[in-house]
Amino acid sequence: MQTPVDATSTSAWAELTKLHDAFTPDLRGAFAADPERASRYSFDAADLHVDLSKNFLDDEVLAALLELAEQVKLPEMREAMFTGQHINVTEDRAVLHTALRLPRDAELVVDGQDVVADVHEVLDKIYVWAEKIRSGEWKGVTGKPITTVVNIGIGGSDLGPVMVYEALKPYKTGPDARFISNIDPNDCAEKVADLDPEQTLFIVASKTFTTLETLTNARMAREWLLGKLAESGAIDGSDEQATDAVAKHFVAVSTALDKVAAFGIDPENAFGFWNWVGGRYSVGSAVGTSVIVALGKENWENFLAGMHAMDVHFRETEPGRNVPLLMGLLNVWYTNFFGAESHAVLPYAQYLHRFAAYLQQLTMESNGKRVRWDGSEVTTGTGEIFWGEPGTNGQHAFYQLIHQGTKLIPADFIAVANPAHPVKDGETDVHELFLSNFFAQTAALAFGKTADEVRAEGTAEAIVPARTFPGNRPTTSIMASWLTPAVVGELIALYEHITFVEGIVWGIDSFDQWGVELGKQLALQIAPAVQGDQDAKAKQDSSTQGLIDYYLAHREN
Repeated sequence: MQTPVDATSTSAWAELTKLHDAFTPDLRGAFAADPERASRYSFDAADLHVDLSKNFLDDEVLAALLELAEQVKLPEMREAMFTGQHINVTEDRAVLHTALRLPRDAELVVDGQDVVADVHEVLDKIYVWAEKIRSGEWKGVTGKPITTVVNIGIGGSDLGPVMVYEALKPYKTGPDARFISNIDPNDCAEKVADLDPEQTLFIVASKTFTTLETLTNARMAREWLLGKLAESGAIDGSDEQATDAVAKHFVAVSTALDKVAAFGIDPENAFGFWNWVGGRYSVGSAVGTSVIVALGKENWENFLAGMHAMDVHFRETEPGRNVPLLMGLLNVWYTNFFGAESHAVLPYAQYLHRFAAYLQQLTMESNGKRVRWDGSEVTTGTGEIFWGEPGTNGQHAFYQLIHQGTKLIPADFIAVANPAHPVKDGETDVHELFLSNFFAQTAALAFGKTADEVRAEGTAEAIVPARTFPGNRPTTSIMASWLTPAVVGELIALYEHITFVEGIVWGIDSFDQWGVELGKQLALQIAPAVQGDQDAKAKQDSSTQGLIDYYLAHREN
C-alpha cells in the first residue's frame, strides 16, 4: 500500500503558497472577465449538479490543487481504500463502507472473505425480517402488529439512521421510527411517553453490545416495556412471560451474539456488520435497519444505489471533473491557505434538517487529528468545524456573521428543484419563493454590495458602512431534481469522499477515533464519586470535586 506523503514538502504545496500570496479574491471581477465561468466550473456527479464557480478558484489554482492530489498519491490511496487494503493503520483494518453498496454481482475479496456475498447475506436477512414487521406478520406479545420501531444507538448508530429517516419521510410506507441516543434519561422517557408497548419494537444498535449509552438506554426501554405490559395486565410479571415479551419486542444490530442473547434477544434476530465499517460510515449497513422497516426494500436499494453511483464517480471520473475530489481540495485550500476554521452546510430542504449534525460526526471525528498516520505530528492544520441549519431559518440567525463578519466561512448550499409538497400562497408558488432565497444568498455572499451602491439608494452617509457587504464569501451550490432515496445516498457518499480527500492531503488516519475514548474512560472512573464514594471523589481534581459536591447537595431524588 502507498503511504501518505507530507503535503507541505511537495512542490504543489509551494506553488499553492505562492498563488495564495498573490491571490486577491474578486468574484465580481472573475465573473465579469469570464462569461463562461459558471459553466466551466459546474459539474454533474450522478444526480447532483454542483456549481463551484463562486469559490476562490481559477485555472492556476485548480491545476495546483490537482497536482497536489497527485503528489500526495491520492489516486493510489483511493484505490487502496476501494480494494480493501488496510488504510486504517492504527487499527490495522480495511476501510470498506463503499462495499456496503456494491451491487450483488460485484466481486471483492478482502482478507480471504467474499465481502459482497457477506454484505448481501445480511441485507437479505434484514429484508425478510423487515417485511414481516411491515406486513404485520410479526406480532408483539399480545398478538398486535408493530406500528413503531425505536432505534437505540449513539454516534453513527443514531446520527445516520435518524438523518436518512427524516430526509426520506415522504417515502415512508411502513411503521413510524423513533430514535433514542442520549444517555440523559429524558431522551428515552420522552420518546416512549405516548407509545403503545404492545405495538412497539426496539432495535438495539451496538456492534459489541457494550456501548455504555446504548445498553443503558436499552435496559431503560426494557424496564419501560415490561412495566407497562404488566401494568395493563398484558403479562403477569412472570419470568417466562417477561422473556417472551423481550424476545418479541427487541432485536439487535450487533455481532456479539452471546451478549445479545444474555439481554434476552433471540440471536436469530441480530443483524451483524464488520470491523471494516466505522460507525460514522455505517448507515448503509445493518445500522439502517430501522429505516429499512420504515421505507421498504425498494427504497433502501435505491438509497444504496445512489451511494454506489457517487462511489463510481469518485473512483472513475477524471480529476478535473471529479466533484468529491475538487470539493475536498477546495476545503484544504481554505483551511490551510486562507485560515478558514469552519464550514457551513446550509440545506434549503427542510427534510435535510439533520444533515449538518450527521456531517459533524463524519467530518470532525474523521479529520479532527493532531498526528499523522505514522504517529508523527501533523505539519499543517487539519479538520474543519462543520455546522449549519436549514434555510431560510439560518438567514434569521447566523447569516449575519457569514455576510459581514470578520471570519471566512466557506458554505455549501443544497437545494432540490421539486418539493415533496408543492403549495401555493395565493398566486405565489411557495417553493419558488423558497428557492429564490437559495439563489439570492449565494449571489449576495459572492458579490456583496459596494458603498457606492448603498449610497445610490439614498442611504445616509453615517450608516453606509453598516449597510455595505464586502462579498467574496465562497460558496458551493449543490442541486438535484428531487430529494429521492438515491439523491440522499449520493449526498452522504459525496461528503464521505470529501472527508477522505482531506485526510489523505493531511496525511492522517481518517478512520480511527481514539479521541472519543478518554472522556468515556474518565466517566466510568468518576461515576462512583457521583454516587457518593468519598475515596473515589478524593482522587479527582478540585474543580471536579467541587462540581460533584454541588450536584450531591442539590440532588433531590
